Amino acid sequence: MKIRSRREFIQNLGISAAATPFLTGLPGLAAQNSAQKQRLIILFSPNGTIPQEFWPEETGDGKLKLKRILKPLEPYQDRMTVLRGVWNKIKGDGDRHMRGMSCLLTGTELFPGNIQGGSHTPAGWASGISIDQELRNFYQSKEDTRTRFGSLEFGVAVPNRADPWTRMSYAGPNEPIAPIDDPEQMLTKLYGQMKDKESLSSILDVVGEDLKRVSKNLGNEDKALLEKHLTLVRELETELQREDDSDDELNHPVPEIDPNIELVNANTPQISRMQIDLMVNAMANDMTRIATLQFMRSVGQARMEWLGVKEGHHGLSHEPDKNKDAVEKLTKINEWFAGELAYLTKKLAETPEPGADGSMLDHTLVVWLNELGKGNSHTLEDIPFVLIGGQKSHGFPGGRYLKLDKAAHNRLWISVARAMGHEIETFGTEKYCAGGPLNLA
Repeated sequence: MKIRSRREFIQNLGISAAATPFLTGLPGLAAQNSAQKQRLIILFSPNGTIPQEFWPEETGDGKLKLKRILKPLEPYQDRMTVLRGVWNKIKGDGDRHMRGMSCLLTGTELFPGNIQGGSHTPAGWASGISIDQELRNFYQSKEDTRTRFGSLEFGVAVPNRADPWTRMSYAGPNEPIAPIDDPEQMLTKLYGQMKDKESLSSILDVVGEDLKRVSKNLGNEDKALLEKHLTLVRELETELQREDDSDDELNHPVPEIDPNIELVNANTPQISRMQIDLMVNAMANDMTRIATLQFMRSVGQARMEWLGVKEGHHGLSHEPDKNKDAVEKLTKINEWFAGELAYLTKKLAETPEPGADGSMLDHTLVVWLNELGKGNSHTLEDIPFVLIGGQKSHGFPGGRYLKLDKAAHNRLWISVARAMGHEIETFGTEKYCAGGPLNLA
Protein backbone atom coordinates (compact mmCIF):
# COMPACT_ATOMS: atom_id res chain seq x y z
CA MET A 1 0.00 0.00 0.00
CA LYS A 2 1.33 3.46 -0.86
CA ILE A 3 1.20 5.88 2.07
CA ARG A 4 0.76 9.48 0.96
CA SER A 5 1.21 11.24 4.29
CA ARG A 6 1.99 10.78 7.98
CA ARG A 7 -1.68 11.35 8.76
CA GLU A 8 -2.66 8.42 6.53
CA PHE A 9 0.11 6.27 8.03
CA ILE A 10 -1.09 6.99 11.56
CA GLN A 11 -4.72 6.35 10.61
CA ASN A 12 -3.75 3.00 9.14
CA LEU A 13 -2.26 1.99 12.50
CA GLY A 14 -5.80 2.12 13.87
CA ILE A 15 -5.22 4.48 16.78
CA SER A 16 -7.55 7.07 18.24
CA ALA A 17 -7.42 10.73 17.22
CA ALA A 18 -6.44 11.66 20.79
CA ALA A 19 -3.11 9.86 20.39
CA THR A 20 -2.17 11.59 17.14
CA PRO A 21 -0.47 14.67 18.71
CA PHE A 22 1.95 12.40 20.58
CA LEU A 23 3.07 10.63 17.40
CA THR A 24 3.23 13.09 14.53
CA GLY A 25 6.80 14.23 15.17
CA LEU A 26 8.51 10.89 15.79
CA PRO A 27 11.55 10.24 13.57
CA GLY A 28 10.16 7.04 12.08
CA LEU A 29 6.97 8.82 11.12
CA ALA A 30 8.80 11.95 10.10
CA ALA A 31 10.57 9.83 7.52
CA GLN A 32 7.27 9.74 5.63
CA ASN A 33 8.14 13.38 4.80
CA SER A 34 11.69 13.40 3.53
CA ALA A 35 11.96 17.19 3.19
CA GLN A 36 14.23 18.89 5.69
CA LYS A 37 12.27 20.76 8.33
CA GLN A 38 12.68 24.50 8.72
CA ARG A 39 11.25 26.22 11.77
CA LEU A 40 10.97 29.81 12.95
CA ILE A 41 10.61 31.12 16.50
CA ILE A 42 10.25 34.85 17.14
CA LEU A 43 10.89 36.02 20.70
CA PHE A 44 9.85 39.53 21.75
CA SER A 45 10.91 41.60 24.76
CA PRO A 46 9.76 45.22 25.22
CA ASN A 47 10.81 48.81 25.92
CA GLY A 48 14.16 48.99 24.14
CA THR A 49 17.63 47.92 25.20
CA ILE A 50 20.73 49.50 26.75
CA PRO A 51 22.98 49.99 23.70
CA GLN A 52 26.29 50.22 25.56
CA GLU A 53 25.56 46.92 27.28
CA PHE A 54 24.10 45.19 24.23
CA TRP A 55 26.18 45.66 21.07
CA PRO A 56 29.23 43.34 20.99
CA GLU A 57 32.82 44.35 20.38
CA GLU A 58 34.88 42.79 17.62
CA THR A 59 38.14 41.33 18.86
CA GLY A 60 39.80 40.83 15.48
CA ASP A 61 40.31 37.09 15.92
CA GLY A 62 36.93 36.02 14.59
CA LYS A 63 35.34 36.11 18.02
CA LEU A 64 32.97 38.60 19.56
CA LYS A 65 33.31 40.14 22.99
CA LEU A 66 29.78 40.00 24.29
CA LYS A 67 28.57 42.70 26.63
CA ARG A 68 26.49 41.99 29.73
CA ILE A 69 23.09 41.66 28.08
CA LEU A 70 24.23 39.08 25.53
CA LYS A 71 26.57 37.27 27.94
CA PRO A 72 24.02 34.51 28.75
CA LEU A 73 24.18 33.55 25.05
CA GLU A 74 27.96 33.10 25.02
CA PRO A 75 27.79 29.28 24.79
CA TYR A 76 25.96 29.74 21.47
CA GLN A 77 28.08 32.56 20.08
CA ASP A 78 29.12 30.53 17.05
CA ARG A 79 25.43 29.94 16.25
CA MET A 80 24.46 33.60 16.62
CA THR A 81 24.30 36.67 14.36
CA VAL A 82 23.79 40.11 15.89
CA LEU A 83 22.35 42.70 13.50
CA ARG A 84 22.94 46.41 13.99
CA GLY A 85 21.59 49.09 11.69
CA VAL A 86 18.13 47.57 11.16
CA TRP A 87 15.49 50.30 11.26
CA ASN A 88 11.72 50.24 11.50
CA LYS A 89 10.95 52.93 8.94
CA ILE A 90 7.17 52.66 9.11
CA LYS A 91 5.56 56.08 9.49
CA GLY A 92 2.00 57.26 9.92
CA ASP A 93 -0.54 57.18 12.73
CA GLY A 94 0.20 56.11 16.27
CA ASP A 95 3.11 56.65 18.64
CA ARG A 96 6.44 54.87 18.31
CA HIS A 97 5.57 52.21 20.85
CA MET A 98 2.44 51.39 18.86
CA ARG A 99 4.25 51.37 15.53
CA GLY A 100 7.19 49.60 17.08
CA MET A 101 4.97 46.79 18.37
CA SER A 102 2.25 46.30 15.76
CA CYS A 103 4.47 47.15 12.77
CA LEU A 104 7.37 45.02 14.00
CA LEU A 105 6.31 41.82 12.27
CA THR A 106 3.94 43.34 9.70
CA GLY A 107 6.22 45.97 8.18
CA THR A 108 3.21 48.08 7.29
CA GLU A 109 1.38 51.12 8.64
CA LEU A 110 -1.32 51.20 11.30
CA PHE A 111 -4.83 51.96 10.20
CA PRO A 112 -6.35 55.23 11.40
CA GLY A 113 -8.26 54.58 14.60
CA ASN A 114 -9.34 55.92 17.98
CA ILE A 115 -6.61 54.49 20.24
CA GLN A 116 -4.66 57.46 21.54
CA GLY A 117 -1.05 56.97 22.51
CA GLY A 118 1.77 59.41 23.12
CA SER A 119 1.62 60.98 19.67
CA HIS A 120 -0.69 63.59 18.17
CA THR A 121 -2.54 61.03 16.07
CA PRO A 122 -4.54 58.06 17.37
CA ALA A 123 -4.34 54.79 15.48
CA GLY A 124 -5.91 51.38 15.03
CA TRP A 125 -4.60 47.92 14.18
CA ALA A 126 -1.88 47.06 11.67
CA SER A 127 -2.87 47.11 8.03
CA GLY A 128 -1.09 43.92 6.97
CA ILE A 129 -0.23 40.34 7.82
CA SER A 130 2.74 39.57 10.09
CA ILE A 131 5.72 37.57 8.84
CA ASP A 132 5.00 34.63 11.13
CA GLN A 133 1.49 34.32 9.72
CA GLU A 134 2.70 34.85 6.16
CA LEU A 135 5.03 31.88 6.61
CA ARG A 136 2.33 29.94 8.40
CA ASN A 137 0.00 30.32 5.43
CA PHE A 138 2.79 29.39 3.03
CA TYR A 139 3.58 26.22 4.97
CA GLN A 140 -0.06 25.27 5.43
CA SER A 141 -0.63 25.55 1.69
CA LYS A 142 1.66 22.56 1.05
CA GLU A 143 1.16 18.98 2.14
CA ASP A 144 4.83 18.37 2.97
CA THR A 145 5.02 21.32 5.40
CA ARG A 146 1.46 21.39 6.75
CA THR A 147 1.17 20.86 10.50
CA ARG A 148 -1.66 20.46 12.96
CA PHE A 149 -1.68 24.08 14.14
CA GLY A 150 0.28 25.98 11.50
CA SER A 151 1.52 28.39 14.14
CA LEU A 152 1.42 28.79 17.90
CA GLU A 153 1.45 32.11 19.74
CA PHE A 154 2.85 31.92 23.27
CA GLY A 155 2.80 34.75 25.80
CA VAL A 156 4.38 35.40 29.18
CA ALA A 157 2.68 37.95 31.45
CA VAL A 158 0.80 39.57 28.56
CA PRO A 159 -2.02 41.66 30.11
CA ASN A 160 -5.64 40.86 29.42
CA ARG A 161 -6.26 43.74 27.06
CA ALA A 162 -6.20 44.25 23.31
CA ASP A 163 -4.57 47.24 21.64
CA PRO A 164 -1.63 47.95 19.31
CA TRP A 165 0.78 47.83 22.29
CA THR A 166 -0.14 44.21 23.09
CA ARG A 167 -0.30 42.58 19.65
CA MET A 168 2.52 41.77 17.23
CA SER A 169 1.04 38.85 15.24
CA TYR A 170 -1.61 39.58 12.62
CA ALA A 171 -3.54 37.10 10.49
CA GLY A 172 -4.21 39.97 8.07
CA PRO A 173 -5.21 43.65 8.05
CA ASN A 174 -7.19 44.48 11.20
CA GLU A 175 -6.79 40.88 12.44
CA PRO A 176 -4.58 40.83 15.55
CA ILE A 177 -3.84 37.46 17.14
CA ALA A 178 -3.79 37.21 20.92
CA PRO A 179 -0.97 35.15 22.44
CA ILE A 180 -1.80 32.47 24.99
CA ASP A 181 0.04 33.21 28.22
CA ASP A 182 -1.50 30.49 30.38
CA PRO A 183 0.50 27.23 30.22
CA GLU A 184 -2.58 25.28 31.24
CA GLN A 185 -4.55 26.75 28.35
CA MET A 186 -1.70 26.05 25.94
CA LEU A 187 -1.45 22.51 27.27
CA THR A 188 -5.17 22.09 26.61
CA LYS A 189 -4.77 23.37 23.07
CA LEU A 190 -1.86 21.07 22.37
CA TYR A 191 -3.04 17.88 23.99
CA GLY A 192 -6.81 17.83 23.89
CA GLN A 193 -10.00 19.68 24.61
CA MET A 194 -10.13 19.73 28.42
CA LYS A 195 -12.36 21.53 30.89
CA ASP A 196 -10.02 21.02 33.83
CA LYS A 197 -6.69 19.51 34.83
CA GLU A 198 -8.23 16.15 35.64
CA SER A 199 -9.16 15.82 31.98
CA LEU A 200 -5.48 15.70 31.03
CA SER A 201 -4.97 12.64 33.20
CA SER A 202 -8.05 11.12 31.63
CA ILE A 203 -6.74 11.77 28.12
CA LEU A 204 -3.39 10.19 28.98
CA ASP A 205 -5.22 7.13 30.27
CA VAL A 206 -7.32 6.89 27.11
CA VAL A 207 -4.37 7.07 24.74
CA GLY A 208 -2.19 4.84 26.89
CA GLU A 209 -3.37 1.58 25.34
CA ASP A 210 -3.14 3.06 21.83
CA LEU A 211 0.42 4.18 22.44
CA LYS A 212 1.42 0.78 23.80
CA ARG A 213 0.05 -0.86 20.68
CA VAL A 214 1.73 1.62 18.34
CA SER A 215 5.06 1.31 20.18
CA LYS A 216 5.35 -2.24 18.87
CA ASN A 217 5.67 -0.76 15.37
CA LEU A 218 8.32 1.79 16.33
CA GLY A 219 12.07 1.57 16.56
CA ASN A 220 14.04 2.19 19.72
CA GLU A 221 14.69 5.85 18.87
CA ASP A 222 10.99 6.50 18.31
CA LYS A 223 10.03 4.72 21.53
CA ALA A 224 12.52 6.76 23.55
CA LEU A 225 11.36 10.06 22.08
CA LEU A 226 7.70 9.14 22.52
CA GLU A 227 8.29 8.42 26.19
CA LYS A 228 10.17 11.70 26.56
CA HIS A 229 7.20 13.64 25.16
CA LEU A 230 4.73 11.88 27.42
CA THR A 231 6.95 12.40 30.46
CA LEU A 232 7.10 16.13 29.80
CA VAL A 233 3.31 16.36 29.55
CA ARG A 234 2.88 14.48 32.84
CA GLU A 235 5.49 16.69 34.53
CA LEU A 236 3.68 19.81 33.38
CA GLU A 237 0.38 18.43 34.66
CA THR A 238 1.97 17.65 38.03
CA GLU A 239 3.60 21.07 38.23
CA LEU A 240 0.37 22.90 37.44
CA GLN A 241 -1.49 20.85 40.06
CA ARG A 242 1.25 21.51 42.62
CA GLU A 243 0.88 25.26 42.06
CA ASP A 244 -2.86 25.06 42.61
CA ASP A 245 -2.45 22.98 45.79
CA SER A 246 0.16 25.42 47.09
CA ASP A 247 -2.12 28.38 46.42
CA ASP A 248 -4.97 26.65 48.27
CA GLU A 249 -2.78 26.04 51.31
CA LEU A 250 -1.46 29.60 51.43
CA ASN A 251 -4.91 31.06 50.76
CA HIS A 252 -3.48 34.40 49.67
CA PRO A 253 -6.09 37.14 49.65
CA VAL A 254 -6.40 39.38 46.61
CA PRO A 255 -4.51 42.59 47.44
CA GLU A 256 -5.93 46.03 46.97
CA ILE A 257 -4.23 47.42 43.86
CA ASP A 258 -4.22 50.54 41.77
CA PRO A 259 -6.22 49.56 38.66
CA ASN A 260 -3.79 51.56 36.51
CA ILE A 261 -0.80 49.46 37.56
CA GLU A 262 -0.10 46.17 35.83
CA LEU A 263 0.97 43.39 38.16
CA VAL A 264 3.33 40.66 37.05
CA ASN A 265 2.88 37.39 38.87
CA ALA A 266 5.85 36.27 40.95
CA ASN A 267 5.69 32.98 39.05
CA THR A 268 6.63 34.66 35.76
CA PRO A 269 10.10 33.00 35.56
CA GLN A 270 8.52 29.59 36.14
CA ILE A 271 5.73 30.25 33.63
CA SER A 272 8.32 31.34 31.07
CA ARG A 273 10.16 28.04 31.35
CA MET A 274 6.93 26.07 31.12
CA GLN A 275 5.93 27.92 27.97
CA ILE A 276 9.34 27.32 26.43
CA ASP A 277 9.15 23.63 27.31
CA LEU A 278 5.72 23.40 25.70
CA MET A 279 6.93 25.20 22.58
CA VAL A 280 9.92 22.93 22.06
CA ASN A 281 7.77 19.89 22.77
CA ALA A 282 5.16 21.00 20.23
CA MET A 283 7.83 21.53 17.60
CA ALA A 284 9.52 18.21 18.38
CA ASN A 285 6.11 16.60 17.76
CA ASP A 286 5.78 18.61 14.52
CA MET A 287 2.55 20.20 15.72
CA THR A 288 3.86 23.48 14.32
CA ARG A 289 6.97 24.91 12.67
CA ILE A 290 6.16 28.55 13.33
CA ALA A 291 5.89 30.04 16.82
CA THR A 292 6.10 33.36 18.63
CA LEU A 293 6.94 33.99 22.27
CA GLN A 294 5.88 37.42 23.54
CA PHE A 295 7.14 38.66 26.89
CA MET A 296 4.84 41.30 28.42
CA ARG A 297 3.95 44.17 26.07
CA SER A 298 5.16 47.48 24.76
CA VAL A 299 4.80 50.23 27.39
CA GLY A 300 4.37 47.46 29.94
CA GLN A 301 5.02 48.25 33.60
CA ALA A 302 6.16 44.78 34.60
CA ARG A 303 7.68 44.76 38.07
CA MET A 304 10.41 42.14 38.00
CA GLU A 305 10.82 41.74 41.70
CA TRP A 306 12.57 38.38 41.26
CA LEU A 307 15.48 40.49 39.95
CA GLY A 308 15.28 42.95 42.83
CA VAL A 309 13.62 45.51 40.55
CA LYS A 310 10.49 47.02 42.07
CA GLU A 311 9.96 49.84 39.58
CA GLY A 312 7.86 49.39 36.44
CA HIS A 313 9.84 48.43 33.35
CA HIS A 314 8.46 51.17 31.11
CA GLY A 315 8.96 53.84 33.73
CA LEU A 316 12.60 52.80 34.15
CA SER A 317 13.12 52.85 30.40
CA HIS A 318 12.20 56.56 30.34
CA GLU A 319 14.91 57.51 32.82
CA PRO A 320 17.84 59.54 31.41
CA ASP A 321 21.15 57.85 30.75
CA LYS A 322 22.73 59.68 33.68
CA ASN A 323 20.49 57.75 36.08
CA LYS A 324 22.97 54.94 36.70
CA ASP A 325 20.62 53.05 39.01
CA ALA A 326 17.97 52.88 36.28
CA VAL A 327 20.55 51.83 33.69
CA GLU A 328 21.75 49.03 35.97
CA LYS A 329 18.19 47.78 36.56
CA LEU A 330 17.33 47.92 32.86
CA THR A 331 20.50 45.99 32.08
CA LYS A 332 19.49 43.31 34.59
CA ILE A 333 16.02 43.11 33.00
CA ASN A 334 17.46 42.63 29.53
CA GLU A 335 19.97 40.10 30.87
CA TRP A 336 17.01 38.12 32.16
CA PHE A 337 15.34 38.13 28.75
CA ALA A 338 18.62 36.95 27.21
CA GLY A 339 18.73 34.20 29.82
CA GLU A 340 15.29 32.98 28.77
CA LEU A 341 16.46 32.97 25.16
CA ALA A 342 19.53 31.01 26.27
CA TYR A 343 17.24 28.46 27.96
CA LEU A 344 15.21 28.10 24.77
CA THR A 345 18.39 27.77 22.71
CA LYS A 346 19.75 25.12 25.07
CA LYS A 347 16.52 23.11 24.88
CA LEU A 348 16.67 23.17 21.08
CA ALA A 349 20.38 22.32 21.04
CA GLU A 350 19.89 19.35 23.36
CA THR A 351 16.89 17.91 21.50
CA PRO A 352 17.86 15.63 18.60
CA GLU A 353 16.29 16.60 15.30
CA PRO A 354 13.54 14.03 14.61
CA GLY A 355 14.37 12.07 11.47
CA ALA A 356 17.57 13.99 10.62
CA ASP A 357 21.10 14.65 11.77
CA GLY A 358 21.99 17.25 14.36
CA SER A 359 19.78 19.02 16.87
CA MET A 360 16.55 20.94 16.57
CA LEU A 361 18.60 24.13 16.82
CA ASP A 362 20.28 23.22 13.52
CA HIS A 363 16.86 23.32 11.88
CA THR A 364 15.26 26.18 13.81
CA LEU A 365 15.90 29.90 13.37
CA VAL A 366 15.23 31.93 16.52
CA VAL A 367 14.89 35.72 16.16
CA TRP A 368 15.03 37.88 19.29
CA LEU A 369 13.77 41.43 18.82
CA ASN A 370 12.38 44.52 20.53
CA GLU A 371 9.97 47.22 19.44
CA LEU A 372 12.46 50.04 20.18
CA GLY A 373 16.17 50.60 19.86
CA LYS A 374 16.32 52.62 23.07
CA GLY A 375 13.55 53.26 25.56
CA ASN A 376 14.10 56.85 26.67
CA SER A 377 14.48 58.17 23.12
CA HIS A 378 11.70 55.97 21.65
CA THR A 379 13.91 55.42 18.63
CA LEU A 380 12.93 52.95 15.93
CA GLU A 381 16.52 53.00 14.68
CA ASP A 382 19.11 50.33 15.48
CA ILE A 383 16.50 47.91 16.77
CA PRO A 384 18.29 45.00 18.42
CA PHE A 385 17.94 41.84 16.34
CA VAL A 386 19.64 38.58 17.30
CA LEU A 387 19.43 35.49 15.08
CA ILE A 388 20.33 32.11 16.55
CA GLY A 389 20.37 28.64 14.98
CA GLY A 390 19.20 27.33 11.65
CA GLN A 391 22.70 26.67 10.36
CA LYS A 392 21.70 23.47 8.56
CA SER A 393 18.28 24.59 7.40
CA HIS A 394 18.35 28.34 6.76
CA GLY A 395 21.89 28.93 5.54
CA PHE A 396 22.73 31.80 7.92
CA PRO A 397 26.27 31.40 9.34
CA GLY A 398 26.80 32.19 13.02
CA GLY A 399 29.46 33.95 15.04
CA ARG A 400 28.89 37.32 13.40
CA TYR A 401 28.15 40.94 14.22
CA LEU A 402 26.78 42.61 11.09
CA LYS A 403 26.62 46.39 10.88
CA LEU A 404 24.08 47.40 8.27
CA ASP A 405 23.41 50.85 6.85
CA LYS A 406 19.93 51.91 7.95
CA ALA A 407 18.34 48.78 6.48
CA ALA A 408 14.55 48.68 6.64
CA HIS A 409 13.39 45.73 8.71
CA ASN A 410 11.06 44.76 5.85
CA ARG A 411 14.17 43.54 4.02
CA LEU A 412 15.10 41.29 6.95
CA TRP A 413 11.73 39.57 6.78
CA ILE A 414 12.17 39.01 3.05
CA SER A 415 15.51 37.34 3.84
CA VAL A 416 13.95 35.10 6.48
CA ALA A 417 11.04 34.16 4.20
CA ARG A 418 13.36 33.25 1.33
CA ALA A 419 15.58 31.21 3.64
CA MET A 420 12.45 29.19 4.43
CA GLY A 421 11.60 28.63 0.78
CA HIS A 422 9.04 31.42 0.38
CA GLU A 423 10.33 33.42 -2.59
CA ILE A 424 8.58 36.72 -1.94
CA GLU A 425 9.80 39.91 -3.60
CA THR A 426 8.37 42.33 -1.06
CA PHE A 427 6.88 42.23 2.41
CA GLY A 428 4.80 44.90 4.08
CA THR A 429 5.04 48.41 2.67
CA GLU A 430 6.68 48.02 -0.73
CA LYS A 431 8.77 51.21 -0.71
CA TYR A 432 10.72 49.91 2.30
CA CYS A 433 11.68 46.76 0.41
CA ALA A 434 14.01 48.59 -1.99
CA GLY A 435 17.30 46.74 -2.22
CA GLY A 436 15.64 43.38 -1.72
CA PRO A 437 16.57 40.82 0.93
CA LEU A 438 19.50 41.47 3.24
CA ASN A 439 22.58 39.40 2.48
CA LEU A 440 22.82 37.30 5.62
CA ALA A 441 24.42 34.21 4.02
